Amino acid sequence: MTTIAKDTAVKFNYTLKDDEGTILDQSPEGQPLAYLHGHSNIIPGLEQQLVGKSAGEKVNAVVEPVDGYGEYQEQAVQHVPRDNFQGVDDIQPGMQFQSQAGEQVMLVTVTEVNDEEVTVDANHPLAGKRLTFDVEIQEVRAATEEELGHGHVHGAGGVEH
Repeated sequence: MTTIAKDTAVKFNYTLKDDEGTILDQSPEGQPLAYLHGHSNIIPGLEQQLVGKSAGEKVNAVVEPVDGYGEYQEQAVQHVPRDNFQGVDDIQPGMQFQSQAGEQVMLVTVTEVNDEEVTVDANHPLAGKRLTFDVEIQEVRAATEEELGHGHVHGAGGVEH
């Protein structure tokens, strides 16, 4: 039986919860997530806890912020003049925009709006949160040469080209 290790293709169903037990995300029914192990396709804290597991196993993985989406960074919150949002008449908290700083493009979320400025947060929405994944491994197999070359799994649950 193949176990999860570097260069294996893995499919799993998951439910992601926060510390309060609120479901934040889950794989759609009958559509497991596929990833290439050891290629940074999923957050490091989850990937580390799946090593050595095989199809049919269930894992409850608790991932601290440092091994998930990082610690919350106060400096990632910026107050931007409303004039920077030309062409957007109705700016609401929760809206997301792409922002460019030099060569870096990042996704920012609007957190506050007033007449003069818009407060945006470049932290990932799950930054600073401890995450709990309930995982059921569906399939583990050796990755194909093409998948290894591309750095991701192909086919159902993976990437279509």
